[in-house]
Amino acid sequence: MSHRPLRGAGLGFRRELIAPLKSQVPDEIAFFELAPENWAGMGGKSGKDLRHFTERFPFACHGLSLSLGGIAPLDVALLRRIKSFMAEHGMSLYTEHLSWCADESHLYDLLPIPMTEEAVKWTADRIRQAQDILEMRIGIENASYYVAPPGADMSETDFISHIIREADCLLHLDVNNIYVNSRNFGFDPVDFMTALPLERTCYIHVAGHYVEPDGLLVDTHGAEVIDPVWSLLETAYRHTGNVPTCLERDFNIPDISRLTAEVRTIARLQSAIPATEAKAA
Repeated sequence: MSHRPLRGAGLGFRRELIAPLKSQVPDEIAFFELAPENWAGMGGKSGKDLRHFTERFPFACHGLSLSLGGIAPLDVALLRRIKSFMAEHGMSLYTEHLSWCADESHLYDLLPIPMTEEAVKWTADRIRQAQDILEMRIGIENASYYVAPPGADMSETDFISHIIREADCLLHLDVNNIYVNSRNFGFDPVDFMTALPLERTCYIHVAGHYVEPDGLLVDTHGAEVIDPVWSLLETAYRHTGNVPTCLERDFNIPDISRLTAEVRTIARLQSAIPATEAKAA
């Protein structure tokens, strides 16, 4: 299947939404995003349901388990499975978290990488290996975290920037992750964002979060996007252009009309900016 250009505002593809989306996909939703680990090789009804949508809409692949900063060997078999899956469904963009999530087995959490020169070289090498296997540049996502890794010899923005340039990869910008970290660790989110190599942005995430009783913000993707995060997204577009942007909603999933209203907000913010296709070459 030839790939479909990824543009505009999209929504995370969840099994809970398949029935209402089969009835009608709102015009505001230009594409969908999925985690390939959850769908590659899927047969039966789920496989047919996925094919129903990939034949009609562009999809982005956002990985959950590659563990780009981990010490275990890179999961080459997974990458080859993802490559085949993307070709089968005409997908042209793959992104992953700048984190580690596995050692001898998967830890089911996305953990921060120590911000050191050694980690830059290690992680960039693994990203280059992934790109060689997939035969495309990939986007790496700035992560949320709750304990800063020890031993840093550079800032987080420098760490991300050095990896992107060393690996010659792309940036997957998550504005909610920046906002969550800025509140938890006390920095200015706009200053942080504009210190990143935004010219390399291929894709953007926006999402809601949860506020603990003690004020800690947790990146749950389980609530509506709040105004300061929308404002940060609007600021991002002034630097990145109109980059394909996905609304993440993984828990407490409301009806499709409420999700569509948030996707519509993305599209409205994009409307003043010339459209840009996701970079994948």
